[in-house]
Formats: sequence, C-alpha cells, structure tokens
Amino acid sequence: MKLVIVTGMSGAGKTIALKMLEDMGFYCVDNLPIPLLEPFARLAVQQPSGHERVALGIDIRSGKDLPQLLHVLEDWRQNEMPCQILYLDASDETLVKRYKETRRSHPLAGRGRVDTGIRQERDQLEFLKKKADFIIDTSQLLTRELRQELEKIFTEDQDYSNLFITVLSFGFKYGIPSDADLVFDVRFLPNPYYVEELRQHTGEEAPVQAYVRQGGTADAFMEKLCDMLEFLIPNYILEGKNQLVIAVGCTGGKHRSVTIAGALYQHLSNHEEFGLKIEHRDIDKDRIRKEQG
Repeated sequence: MKLVIVTGMSGAGKTIALKMLEDMGFYCVDNLPIPLLEPFARLAVQQPSGHERVALGIDIRSGKDLPQLLHVLEDWRQNEMPCQILYLDASDETLVKRYKETRRSHPLAGRGRVDTGIRQERDQLEFLKKKADFIIDTSQLLTRELRQELEKIFTEDQDYSNLFITVLSFGFKYGIPSDADLVFDVRFLPNPYYVEELRQHTGEEAPVQAYVRQGGTADAFMEKLCDMLEFLIPNYILEGKNQLVIAVGCTGGKHRSVTIAGALYQHLSNHEEFGLKIEHRDIDKDRIRKEQG
C-alpha cells in the first residue's frame, strides 16, 4: 500500500490536489482526526482487498491535535509504514490574493488580518515541510500544471526535486516582475521593432527569431546563460529551493525577450529532474494598448 499525507498551507491547493489524486486511483480522505490516523492506516494495510493507494488530507484544521502527527509519522517510519508527505505551498502574496478573491477567512485569522493567520500557519506547519518528500509551490501553477506535476510523482514515478522553474519574458517599460529570482536584460540584441515588416510580429515567430539571432551575439549569450544555469540549478536543488523564476527582459516584452525565453525553455526542457513552464507576460500589451487607445 502507498500512503500519502497531503498537507501544506491553506489556499495552496490541497483540496484540488486530493481530487486529482482521486482521479489517479487514490482512495482519498480529507481532514481525518489525528487520533484516527494509526487505526485507519492499520485497517487499510490489513484489509486483504483494501486500497493499494491512499491519500490523507491533514492540515491546520486539526487544531491542537496537529503536533501529535509528528509522533505518528515517526512511529510509521520506524515500523516501515510506506508513507510519503506531499506539501503544497505558495507565497504569502499569492495566498492573500486567493483569500480575497474567494472572500473566505483564514482558519487562524479569525476576525484579524489574513497575513497574520498565514504567518501563524507557517510556524505551525514548519515541522511538516521539513519532513516532506515532495514540495510543490503553486504560486505560478495553473490547475493543469499542478496535475502534470502530480502525475510525474505518483503515476509516472519520475524523480522529483521539488524545484519548479518558470521562464518568464517581460518588457522593462511595464516593470520588472516582482517574483523574479534571476533577471537577464537582452536589450543589447538586434531589435525587430525597428523593422516595419517585423514590428507587429512576436518572438514566437521564425522571422523575428532569425532577426534577433543574426550575427551570433544571441547564440553566444545563450551558450553562456545555459552554462551558468547548468551550474546554478543543481545547487538550487541541493539548497532546497522549490520555485525559481528566470525573467528575460527587453524594452516591450514582445520580440527579443520572447525569442531568448523560448530558446532557454527549449534547452531546459531536455531535463526531467525539475518542473518547467514558460510565460510571456507582456507579449500582447502593446497591441492591447493600441486597441484601447
């Protein structure tokens, strides 16, 4: 039997994750009282026709019983109970935004501020995050991307490093992304904006890409950038980082940054040891502004 504890921050997507695991064949139970965990696990193991894969949702709703989970986990591991911990996380900013959008109150905030409840919850769940086998940061993930990550872990049995990389193109005139970990300025490359027949096209199209890469400067930059990331990423994994945003910027976020971000994404997609997505934040903003203006 495979037993998975699904836990993490309120608002990080635990309910959605449990539904996805159920679709993958897990028998899912949410918010089971801590004192019932051991009897439930014993019953599941002993049943000859029992469920082969079980997922239990445990989080801050357990209240004062939550610290008991540490002793339960230690007993399970001493007795070689096959248990894994999936911890779902998200940035404070993302969690606050989600609570405001749903108009729900945080379980620890009461009538106070949401961010106060989030800080308290982080403190109380820290022991679980340290013991987690898998950590998924959902701050930048779409629902389908979360499903893909869960399928990698629990269906395809791929190695999982807890690191999810977002390659993000942007325009400096619209501001540097606040969540960027690494920022690269590619405004030194040839600018298709000044070529009339290329201006309305984007870095996702071959003619624009060819223009940006003319002369070999872009290819030389890509070689050095990829070499640096080949060094950095394994060290980020060792350090325990679970979310890395690599931002590539040009003036408007439509041509050069999109071209380089696309090439970087293609290079990194050859690796299976981390999750990966690409996003072009500002690729349509010039067109939208013109239509609205």
